Amino acid sequence: MNFAGYKYHEIIILMIATLKGAVAEKLADLVVLDVQGVGYGVLMPLEDYAKLNSGDSVKIYVYEHIREASHDVYGFTMLDTKRLFEQLLDVNGVGPKMALNILGIGSVEDVRGAIASGDTKFITAANGVGKRVAERVIVELKDKVGLNNTVNTDRLFAASVSQSQDEAVQALMALGYALPDALQALQDVEANLPSEERIRLALKGISR
Repeated sequence: MNFAGYKYHEIIILMIATLKGAVAEKLADLVVLDVQGVGYGVLMPLEDYAKLNSGDSVKIYVYEHIREASHDVYGFTMLDTKRLFEQLLDVNGVGPKMALNILGIGSVEDVRGAIASGDTKFITAANGVGKRVAERVIVELKDKVGLNNTVNTDRLFAASVSQSQDEAVQALMALGYALPDALQALQDVEANLPSEERIRLALKGISR
């Protein structure tokens, strides 16, 4: 979109707040949403992308990123996710694609919990996010992510307690690993395996 030759007051940009239509197809990095015959290429967090199928009718909340040479559309199935995305954009050094990568490492609650608890290791798991940026995200957003709400805090605490009582988690913690590190080591290990096998596989993954 080239605005050269136009004065600022001559340019009227209509920002899209939501789109409602059917999923026409899923490409490698975006969802094509058919809205009354017009196909919108929408970049989405992994969690949203994964739960949509071709033919699904869906309403998405939209964030438009407009530059002279590009016009990208980011979409979210929940307004709450879009708000966290916009909070991430307020952090110096975090652009839309990096914010999307951060949202892609877990659920919205996972990301909020990591920010609120200062878990830089969790955040640096996102592609392109270094320790310095992760620390900046935590410093700037830990008091803004909404976990001071009693319901959210209780839910996060209950989940942490439940996970910490897992035998495999307890064994890793007995070996000297912190709770977040133990949980991360086990996240890709099949939960239905015997505890001994889960511990072995988790330690194998850590040693790589």
